[in-house]
Amino acid sequence: MKLTKKSHACVRLEKEGQTLVIDPGGFSEEDAALGADAILVTHEHPDHFDEFRLRAAMENNPAARIWTLKSVADQVEAAFPGRVHTVGHGDTFTAAGFDVQVHGELHAVIHPDIPRITNVGFLIDGGKVFHPGDALTVPDQPVQTLMLPVMAPWNKIAEVIDYVREVAPRRAYDVHDALLTDLARPIYDGLLGRLGGTDHQRLHPGAWTEV
Repeated sequence: MKLTKKSHACVRLEKEGQTLVIDPGGFSEEDAALGADAILVTHEHPDHFDEFRLRAAMENNPAARIWTLKSVADQVEAAFPGRVHTVGHGDTFTAAGFDVQVHGELHAVIHPDIPRITNVGFLIDGGKVFHPGDALTVPDQPVQTLMLPVMAPWNKIAEVIDYVREVAPRRAYDVHDALLTDLARPIYDGLLGRLGGTDHQRLHPGAWTEV
C-alpha cells in the first residue's frame, strides 16, 4: 500500500489501482481528493472537511463514494444521492478495495466550555493504517502505522507521547501538523523519538512511503 502525506490531516492511500483519501480539509491542497475512488471524513471541522474539495472529487469521478459520520453526511448527501454513506463506531465496510473499521465517537476536548462534536477514526486493512481524526482513540487491535495528530488546540505533547505508547504501533507518521512551525519541529521530533517507543517519522506534503 502506498501512503502519501498531504498537507495537515489529509492522507492518500493507493493499492491495486484504487485510491482512498482521508480528511481532505481546508488546510490541504485544493486537489487533495481529486482522483479518489473513496473518501473518508472523520468529522465536520473545516481543516478535515471541505465541501469544495469533496465536490470537486465527486464530480471528477462519478463512481467515487464518501463514508463519514452523520454531521458531514447531512451536508453533502443531497448533492450526491446514493453516493454518501453514514457510518459510526463499530461499523465495517469496504471502500475502493480497502477494508475499513470505524473506531471512536467524540472529538477530543478543546475546552470544557466548548460542546464536543462527533469524531470517528478509520482503521484500514486490518490495522495497516489508523487515522484517528481529532481524538486519541485506541483501537482494540494492533496498529502497524499510526497517523499521529501532533499539534492541535486540544492536545499537548505529553498526551501525544502517551498515546503513541498506548497504541504501540510499528511506526508513526505526523498528521495535524499545519499549526506546527519548522522552528518547533525538532523539539517535537526529539521528544517523540526518545519517549514514544516507536519509529516516529515525518513526511513532508507530497512525500510517500510503502506501508
